[in-house]
Amino acid sequence: MLNVVIIGASGYAGAELAALVHKHPHLNLHGLFVSAASQDANKPFSALHPRFAGLIDLPVQPLDEAGLQAAMTDTQLVCLATAHEVSMDLAPKFLAAGIKVFDLSGAFRVEQPGFYDEFYGFAHNQPAWLSKAVYGLAEWNEAEIAEAELIAVPGCYPTASLSALKPLMAAGLIADGCMPIINAVSGVSGAGRKAALNTSYCEVSLSPYGVFKHRHRPEISHHLGTQVLFQPHLGNFVRGILATIYVQLKPGTTAEQVNAAYQTAYEGKPIVRLQPQWPSIAGVAGTPFCDLHWQLEGEQLVVVSAIDNLLKGASAQAMQCININYGFDQTCSLV
Repeated sequence: MLNVVIIGASGYAGAELAALVHKHPHLNLHGLFVSAASQDANKPFSALHPRFAGLIDLPVQPLDEAGLQAAMTDTQLVCLATAHEVSMDLAPKFLAAGIKVFDLSGAFRVEQPGFYDEFYGFAHNQPAWLSKAVYGLAEWNEAEIAEAELIAVPGCYPTASLSALKPLMAAGLIADGCMPIINAVSGVSGAGRKAALNTSYCEVSLSPYGVFKHRHRPEISHHLGTQVLFQPHLGNFVRGILATIYVQLKPGTTAEQVNAAYQTAYEGKPIVRLQPQWPSIAGVAGTPFCDLHWQLEGEQLVVVSAIDNLLKGASAQAMQCININYGFDQTCSLV
């Protein structure tokens, strides 16, 4: 059994990840931690997330100096469901101790000059680890994930968007000069658990945010290899992402070529489901799947991608990466 520590266990993604580790036959939930100043420190995990009462009753420990030492003792891998700056600071400490890191923050996703200063508001001070980090888009970077010490789990919107667009890019079907347009809606859990008026369920109506400035736009563009226009919206539902994507294809591209691109990309990869009907939030909420469907008219393609933002968009993808890295079946503890 591999001992797993989760830091940031009080949040939505951390809680989902704890549940996945708990039911994994080869992993042991070794410790749960939150920041030393957190009001959730020293409470049972099941008190913070009552649906796990009687299943996961471990205490959520504060990550003070003693807590950090405890988190590093007899631990093989750590999952960081923490703020970006916190992950940037913590990851090298665990890596120096020989502990593999699976980071759910954005701290190691994009190696690009000035990226973190512009889009995250801080200067990245770990360039060596940033260059070594592997982007954990499980269906696309499997070989690199298998060998990595530090895996940067992709953002939720990038997972939905890249899963839809990368098969087209790989097959060379996107028209020269085309900037794919991504219109995506997320449930309010994507804003995190901390209370805020603008993300309170009763206050949220369907509305855009982060126009031209959302940090996931350059993440998508970087890992796709071409610029995209990305517009997120916040919807008044709890979990899930639905992304409707518009792409101009090269002249003469046929539906058979599009079908072949997706079939080739996802053959033998059961977490991505190529659906015969349009995906929906209801079809993926509470599951690790990414559902895709598309329709072609002339040179214009519409692709719809649906995921659970807390699962395939965060914790389930982290678990896919753990499974790949340690040679387990990719779907272990997920389905």
